[in-house]
Amino acid sequence: MTPDRLNVAVLGPGGVGGFLAAVLAREGSSVLVLSGDETSRAIAQNGLQVESRRFGNFAVSVRTAARLTEPVDACIITVKATQLRDAVDRVPADALGQAIVIPFLNGIEHVDFLRTVYPPPSVVAATIRIETARTRPGVIRQTSPFASVEFAASTDNRNRVESIAAHLRATGLDIRVRHDELAMLWDKFALLAPMALLTTHERANVGAIRTRRRQDAIALIGEAAAIAGADGVDIDREAVLRLLDSVPESMESSMQRDQAAGRPIELDALGGALLRRAATAGIEVPVTRRLVDELNSRSGHPASAGGES
Repeated sequence: MTPDRLNVAVLGPGGVGGFLAAVLAREGSSVLVLSGDETSRAIAQNGLQVESRRFGNFAVSVRTAARLTEPVDACIITVKATQLRDAVDRVPADALGQAIVIPFLNGIEHVDFLRTVYPPPSVVAATIRIETARTRPGVIRQTSPFASVEFAASTDNRNRVESIAAHLRATGLDIRVRHDELAMLWDKFALLAPMALLTTHERANVGAIRTRRRQDAIALIGEAAAIAGADGVDIDREAVLRLLDSVPESMESSMQRDQAAGRPIELDALGGALLRRAATAGIEVPVTRRLVDELNSRSGHPASAGGES
């Protein structure tokens, strides 16, 4: 049994956001999607549609708006890191009320940024492991056999986090509530950043980088683990490598797909964040630096070794 009906806003109805909005609406939550005109029109006409082996193929009706103007229990943020600073204008701090903000973004720095926009206790660090893609506005394909979410709860927000977790668990997602926020973020980041950098650099899926770029993968995981250690988080390098070896070989990173589509890539949020933390800790990360520099030369959007870019 889940608690009373959840009222949730979802900012960023792309792959992850559209999927979460759809499964929550099917579970019985009241869902408001914050989106632009094109996506709103598509959802109004055809509903929000999901194609998934694990969760089935289904369509649900959800409400849409350009901006949050009503009370909600939670606001889930799933925009790309490249869009975050502009996107938060759709969720004014004075409209948030007592809601918690749950960001599912790639990277490790977005949580601190959001705590400069919203009351810090209301921002709940969270991670999601899933492969999704928006095939067209309002249509989401979920392809990975895994679909799991982790939250880091604090004393101030634990009851609210547990309520959200119960609703998401009822959708069929694998849910875990943790205590150590930084360790939770690094557990994902130590795999995601190397995988995203290599798949994007190689323009190939995970199966290809496991074979053609294995030494780079090992080196990148080692560099990420060293930076995590400077952050006070112990990362098991062999366990991360085993995890890389266990994911489906056809899996692609979202940064790789963005590059292929000619969209801005999250290089600063991933590679740039590693470089900034390495510089602060005085750690040499030559493989990360080489890949970031070479990807920068392709994208024209430099990732900085210090400060925001």
